[in-house]
Amino acid sequence: MLERDVMGKMETATTIAAHVAAGRRKAVAVCHEALGRIEDRDPRFRAFLEVTPDYARPRAARVDADLAAGKPAGPLAGVPLAIKDNICTTFGHTTCGSKILKGYVSPYNATVIDRIEAAGGVLVGKTNLDEFAMGSSNENSAYFPTRNPWNTDCVPGGSSGGSAAAVAAGLVPLALGSDTGGSIRLPAAFCGVVGMKPTYGRVSRYGLVAYGSSLDQIGTLAANVEDAALLLTVISGQDPRDSTSVDHPVPHYCEELRDAKLAGLASGLRIGVPAEYFGAGLESETRAAVEAALDVYRRLGARTVEVTLPHTPYAIATYYLVAVSECSSNLARYDGVHYGHRTAHPRNIIDLYSSSRNEGFGAEVKRRIMLGTFALSAGYHDAYYNKALKVRRLIKDDFDRAFEQCDVLAGPTSPTPAFRFGEKLDNPLAMYLADIYTIALNLAGMPGISIPCGFSETGLPIGLQLMAPVFGETVLLQAARLYERETEWYLRRPPVTS
Repeated sequence: MLERDVMGKMETATTIAAHVAAGRRKAVAVCHEALGRIEDRDPRFRAFLEVTPDYARPRAARVDADLAAGKPAGPLAGVPLAIKDNICTTFGHTTCGSKILKGYVSPYNATVIDRIEAAGGVLVGKTNLDEFAMGSSNENSAYFPTRNPWNTDCVPGGSSGGSAAAVAAGLVPLALGSDTGGSIRLPAAFCGVVGMKPTYGRVSRYGLVAYGSSLDQIGTLAANVEDAALLLTVISGQDPRDSTSVDHPVPHYCEELRDAKLAGLASGLRIGVPAEYFGAGLESETRAAVEAALDVYRRLGARTVEVTLPHTPYAIATYYLVAVSECSSNLARYDGVHYGHRTAHPRNIIDLYSSSRNEGFGAEVKRRIMLGTFALSAGYHDAYYNKALKVRRLIKDDFDRAFEQCDVLAGPTSPTPAFRFGEKLDNPLAMYLADIYTIALNLAGMPGISIPCGFSETGLPIGLQLMAPVFGETVLLQAARLYERETEWYLRRPPVTS
């Protein structure tokens, strides 16, 4: 049910860091307030799988002590953050939303965790997700579903639904998610926040539990574009522990969003509008909101150009062959022997493997493992997996040709606003179609961002997706900020239960 009261505005990450660095706020007090909000509000939304106050409070105290000792403040000084629970941390548990990893404690931090802490960030807990990041609604978590703060009868999107809900509900100003086929951008759209998927290789995947290794990318969820840019600056850059991370200069993205940098940008901006993203299946309210957003850009002086991405109709099939094939390989390690859940009384070695996996994995994960194993099997490898790789290249070529005509692409993030719990749970194909506008970008390895651009008649957020060429994060963030400055959608906060 939608409630009448509105959540109070929470300080942005940028503001918190500035206040803590200047001594106007204490990181310990900021942390205490965040933990209080989580304790008070999260029982309604269940964004967190685990809250870690015994870890967060000493970290916040360390930030204050370092500042008192005259050490320079980090860019995230005292900022509370939430972490999607498929990113390894030495504090708390890393379960990937699965029973097979229940109780697992990682012996190491993901690279992004070390970088956040080096920048002064304070990590307060691990957020819920679809099991092993496989889902579009958060209903596939082995523990409980997270609820959309705008309407608790609706899903928050997946798989990073917990992180998106935590930001939307004002529990924390920043969160990390992962995006394999839209798993940051879709929940960002459903929850009315900013969700950024960087270029593949821009952010280290070391410590991200693998689903589809050639598709997965860690990214940011935030209440506004500047905060998303701040966190992206901190976590980006080459990592010698990740061979897929790229040695490419990392701009200070927040500096690129200053008014002086944006002055005159709109008049030269070319925005491509893919015809395939406005066809059958796009709900009318979503279409109207996105077209209104394009009108804002035109009013600012930007030029819109119709482009075509002709292989878009094949993106879903291509993705669900590539992703499940990689999933089948990556999840083979959960065998009841090395780590994770182990069946209690196996009859033999075969039963040890099969029963441990049957008891530990949920239905959607099993479905994708079986599909991937079939696609990689002898006699079918060429017909399915290899053919999917060839179409993947054609999809990438479509984007390359489109970006010869424009600087960014724009379209809807999702065909519809958030749907109700159970609405698509028994129809996997309908669920997969929720990602129809986001999947192709992962296949191409390019960056994308979802920003709020309106609301449905029932009060649910609608997302505008912007896309850019490889390592085009700067122009992507600038284009997003241009729109954000002209509208107030991102300032709206969801209702709170009395």
